Amino acid sequence: MITVDNLAVEFSGTTLFSDVNFVINPNDKIALMGKNGAGKSTMMKIVAGAQNPTRGKISYPKETVIAYLPQHLLTQDNNTVFEEASKAFAHIFKMKNEMDALNKALETRTDYESDAYMSIIEKVSELGEQFYALEDVNYDAEVEKALKGLGFKQEDFTRLTKEFSGGWRMRIELAKILLQKPDLILLDEPTNHIDIESVIWLEDFLVNKANAVMVISHDRAFIDNITNRTIEVTMGRIYDYKANYSHYLQLREERRTHQVKAYQEQQKYIADNMAFIERFKGTYSKTNQVSSRERMLEKLEIIEIDEVDNAALRLKFPSAQRSGDYPVLVEDLSKSYGELSVFKNASFSIARGEKVSFVGRNGEGKSTMIKSILGEIVVEGKCSLGHNVKVGYFAQNQAALLDTELTVFQTVDTVAKGDVRTQIKNILGRFMFKGDDIEKKVSVLSGGEKTRLAMVKLLLEPVNLLILDEPTNHLDLKSKDVLKEALQSFDGTLILVSHDRDFLQGLSQKVFEFKNKRVIEHFETIDAFLERNRINSIKEMDL
Repeated sequence: MITVDNLAVEFSGTTLFSDVNFVINPNDKIALMGKNGAGKSTMMKIVAGAQNPTRGKISYPKETVIAYLPQHLLTQDNNTVFEEASKAFAHIFKMKNEMDALNKALETRTDYESDAYMSIIEKVSELGEQFYALEDVNYDAEVEKALKGLGFKQEDFTRLTKEFSGGWRMRIELAKILLQKPDLILLDEPTNHIDIESVIWLEDFLVNKANAVMVISHDRAFIDNITNRTIEVTMGRIYDYKANYSHYLQLREERRTHQVKAYQEQQKYIADNMAFIERFKGTYSKTNQVSSRERMLEKLEIIEIDEVDNAALRLKFPSAQRSGDYPVLVEDLSKSYGELSVFKNASFSIARGEKVSFVGRNGEGKSTMIKSILGEIVVEGKCSLGHNVKVGYFAQNQAALLDTELTVFQTVDTVAKGDVRTQIKNILGRFMFKGDDIEKKVSVLSGGEKTRLAMVKLLLEPVNLLILDEPTNHLDLKSKDVLKEALQSFDGTLILVSHDRDFLQGLSQKVFEFKNKRVIEHFETIDAFLERNRINSIKEMDL
């Protein structure tokens, strides 16, 4: 059991949160929720021991193992993938090596009665008791299963970690965490860079095989499926619900309704007393009553209503000219990089107005197919855009294409047309650019901020073929809802690559699966496709 006791964080005269108390029990699966800037990541770092609070403490038994996966991680090194993942067992290997060294020392010593000899005997006995109490495990096999579960292939095991992208390097860290079998796993946005199959595998692991879990995530389906408790950080305090995210939303709305009612009653009470004080101030016979009510109002604790962003913003893509009947045509398409074949003889068409998903593990060719459609790479076969197609493309590195000399406001103002220009501040606000943020230059924005700004810019451009490659990685739940609603009302053609199942629901009418160098067309929604493949995927990636 892990106890959080009177936690407080203050900086520059501002209190982020204070007097926070809760207990993490074995098998608790906790969603840590709250708006951006509320202090979720700070609280998680404190529980992980990566940051100290201003006041308060975290208490747990000495043998407790806490594993933490932050959003930004991993330094460069020259280990192979397998060697890096095996570091999860470094403490065990160290223990065994120390035992071997001590036993070797005992073989050569003859001072059997000395204190030094007896000290070595005691140390060997202590280490042996710890080592042989461990479960008998085939460590190499465990590492292999974890890596394969997270999408690595056998041939990747001997590659150096520095050869992999940030997303794949994050998976190596995740494998190390899972292999430690910790008492508490802390995960900050763990699904941002992993594909749907790996998300499903991680989900299954956390639900069925992990102990306690605390997660920060903007993936609604993920947190709904794995959590049984929600801790909300808001206005410097917490609310603790024994409920998953969807149920928590209902309970929070009920709580806020009660707050509003209590606040209104209190305001009426204050107004009535203030009116009494004003009316009888200076009246000798009412002096004691006036003084009493003044003291009472001074001591009254004002009810606060939790902040809820109820801004109603509806965005629609601007109308573009009608495209031809088939915006995308692919015939006998193949792509290889040297001896590595990505896909072979792919043939399909996407009709005007269709909304389709590209799914499959990372590295199976989804992004390569997009580059083929856009004409960015040389391929074998035919890949063409139809008549009058105007493409809007959101790449994973879209942030790098922004003009760094413009401000946030100027970036959006350059593409906004007509009446929408009067809503620019509101639109930016929905994507977490508020106050002075809109006057910042793009050059000083974080990677996540640039990604969100690129998404706003795309939302305002007139296109009839939208291609989105992992558009939700840095969007909060409200921003994702704004984008999803805009895509649902989009009357053009949509190609969507995303690992976010909740975001995909209701957006995709057809699925193109990239697997084993093939592109397989499924005439079904993403929900039907995932349901049909879920059991097999979990079995294939079982840990």
